[in-house]
Amino acid sequence: MRVRRTEEPRGRSSRGERGEDGRRRPSEDGRLTSAVRRSGPYAAVRDVVYRMYERRVEASIPADVTPRHIGVILDGNRRWARAMGLADVNSGHQRGAAKISELLQWSAEAGVELVTLWLLSTDNLNRPAAELEPLLEIIENTVGKLASDGWNVKPVGALDLLPDKTARVLKDAGEATSGAPGLIVNVAVGYGGRREIADAVRSLLIEQASRGTSIEELAESLDVEHIAEHLYTRGQPDPDLVIRTSGEQRLSGFMLWQSAHSEFHFCEVHWPDFRKVDFLRAVRSYAARHRRYGT
Repeated sequence: MRVRRTEEPRGRSSRGERGEDGRRRPSEDGRLTSAVRRSGPYAAVRDVVYRMYERRVEASIPADVTPRHIGVILDGNRRWARAMGLADVNSGHQRGAAKISELLQWSAEAGVELVTLWLLSTDNLNRPAAELEPLLEIIENTVGKLASDGWNVKPVGALDLLPDKTARVLKDAGEATSGAPGLIVNVAVGYGGRREIADAVRSLLIEQASRGTSIEELAESLDVEHIAEHLYTRGQPDPDLVIRTSGEQRLSGFMLWQSAHSEFHFCEVHWPDFRKVDFLRAVRSYAARHRRYGT
């Protein structure tokens, strides 16, 4: 897939110069222009044009080709914070967490039944405590808000790898909202695709051993569906569409088993700046594809 990149004008006055560390510093003119664009008449005109374009994109999406399940890799929170000149990257995580409610509302309006949010990977657990502990607190607060807002929250991940407090918040949210009507929200915390498959195989072996099944008997009868029945997402449809923000074009271990036939959409914008029009573009891109499932 081609990802269209939008470049700013090449003029020195708007781009600024590079500092001693090699990073580009915005010029005075550039900062002034940005300030004007964020306020006053320019902002009002921009908002009107944006809403017109948003409605145009929305009208171009066929009503009968809505993805049933969307997986979202919420990438770029730290890069957004750094780009905004914020010293604490957790400001980016906090801004990204606030964006989740908007995404879920857009999804519900579009007729999506299930959204999987990748909030924390197993690799993320190796981050320094100074960053990880505030991030876990943000996740706990976010999951609590999703539950209080009435979404059907389902924890997805290796909860045994998480601190007890975080695991308890996730379990409580899942129990409190079980059976809630409307959109189902998988919160993938402490999640890794390889770990999920390993856990599924382990669960399958334990189950079969309890029934007295030998390894030889299991090897003869083993099928892909047997493993699928032990995934974190067992009983749920596989994602039709996977969206990743911030320009990275890889899965990084997200839903490796379930995404075998998924469509992928990568967009340049960092997650905290993800807009409804970005969501609609992803859905429109999905609707334009012919899914053959290998046939």
